[in-house]
Amino acid sequence: MPTATKPAKAKTPARPQFGEWDQPRVTALLVLADGTVIEGYGIGAEGEAVGEGCFNTPLTGYQEVLTDPSYAGKIVTFTFPHVGNVGTNDEDIETTNLAASAGVVGCVIKEPITEPANYRSARHFDKWLKARNIIGLSGIDTRALTARIREKGMPNGVIAHNAKGKFDIAKLKKMAADWPGLVGLDLAKEVSLTQRLHWDEKLWDWAKGYEHATNSPYKVVAVDYGLKRNILRCLTSAGCDVTVVPATTKAEDILAMNPDGVFLSNGPGDPAATGEYAVPEIKKLVNSGKPVFGICLGHQMLGIALGARTVKMHQGHHGANHPVKDFTTNKVEIVSMNHGFAVDRDSLPANVVETHVSLFDGSNAGIALKDKPVFSVQHHPEASPGPQDSHYLFKRFVDHMEKAKR
Repeated sequence: MPTATKPAKAKTPARPQFGEWDQPRVTALLVLADGTVIEGYGIGAEGEAVGEGCFNTPLTGYQEVLTDPSYAGKIVTFTFPHVGNVGTNDEDIETTNLAASAGVVGCVIKEPITEPANYRSARHFDKWLKARNIIGLSGIDTRALTARIREKGMPNGVIAHNAKGKFDIAKLKKMAADWPGLVGLDLAKEVSLTQRLHWDEKLWDWAKGYEHATNSPYKVVAVDYGLKRNILRCLTSAGCDVTVVPATTKAEDILAMNPDGVFLSNGPGDPAATGEYAVPEIKKLVNSGKPVFGICLGHQMLGIALGARTVKMHQGHHGANHPVKDFTTNKVEIVSMNHGFAVDRDSLPANVVETHVSLFDGSNAGIALKDKPVFSVQHHPEASPGPQDSHYLFKRFVDHMEKAKR
């Protein structure tokens, strides 16, 4: 009797390598100022753009990161390998000025973008990048690039995407080498609103979405140097009736609105450059006796207004897992950060107390005046993305306004 034989097992065809589908393997480059060329596969918009490279560490929130005005002029490398897999929507946008031309110039990711897998998704991440004119590079070792930035600092560079794989590398190297960088660069005017805006949207609720506040008791004027929407939502949810004004608004115009408090927002660029027109107005606001609360760029420029100086950081802080200690509570909180400049604690005058410190590198993360209701923090208490450990700071601002009213 013949012996039965198993049918030969069919060979599984080799899976195409990323970037090999009917087009050149290399369709995007990251060219650094020192001449380093990193090859990958292009996503998002085609073209080329110059900026400062940084890395960002959160596991979620790529859409919020890429619409945060504080990232203007940046090429963001995501350390988490899977970016874009939940798609994009129209709600997770952080920029207040949708018409702003400046913003993130590029993003770098490791894995290919998968099809969206989230009930809130309205658009594929690649199409969303194209619509926002953000150039993307994928398929590279983002861990190696992150390690390089940690060791050598944030590099100037050019990100380029060409579907045909044609690049003038000599020109790109020159662009990267010639770009002066963010020191001395004022970007707040590029991302700020150009007219006043009333804001009443509250924090997102799982069942209700974004509700609108009514009869908020505290009148706040928020100066927009690159304001994030979730900051406004936190203020509104804390009981504030918020009016947003452009970055160049004079203190006299703000005080004429008779606010209970003034908020100084986050934003991009060099605080000393933006401070040329903003710091004199901040000094007047502080001298008015009104409660003042600043975040990020607002914190840095408040520091300058109080007599301190700011410095450029080696690699900056960009992520959602930064430990910060609040000396006023003796508690450690995990926060979101996004900044490349810092207030120099050694330059703080005698009437300013350091309230927060980064436990990663010991840099300053918060200050307060001893004799006025004025304070600020370097981190982003509104998160988005990130933890909500620091939401209490908005309550602290409200407490200052309530005390001033009494």
